[in-house]
Amino acid sequence: MKEEPENTTIFGKILRGEIPAEVVHEDIHCLAFKDIQPVAPQHILIIPKRHIPRLSEATEEQRTILGHLLFVAAKIARDLGLDREGFRVVVNDGERACQSVFHLHLHLLGGRDFSWPPG
Repeated sequence: MKEEPENTTIFGKILRGEIPAEVVHEDIHCLAFKDIQPVAPQHILIIPKRHIPRLSEATEEQRTILGHLLFVAAKIARDLGLDREGFRVVVNDGERACQSVFHLHLHLLGGRDFSWPPG
């Protein structure tokens, strides 16, 4: 198996324990933690433990982890009671979509009203 290059993103540092995070969920596939710059009362980031830079770069072999990330988002939303009023899950892909950390991550947002369309 090909060895992956070191993940130098802030999320790689969090995964290695170099930077602390307020973890709300962890399993063998992903880590979820509170965003340090929340844009909603509840703002959780959900990241795969394996470095995938962008959603558009995910491979066929990574399709299971993509589904797992959404499953975990729904579980956390239920745990936080966000499922009663509604929540939003966002994935930004690329600079023009405001992706600032190039390690795939889902934003789980809740606790306030949202407008449509976003952005």
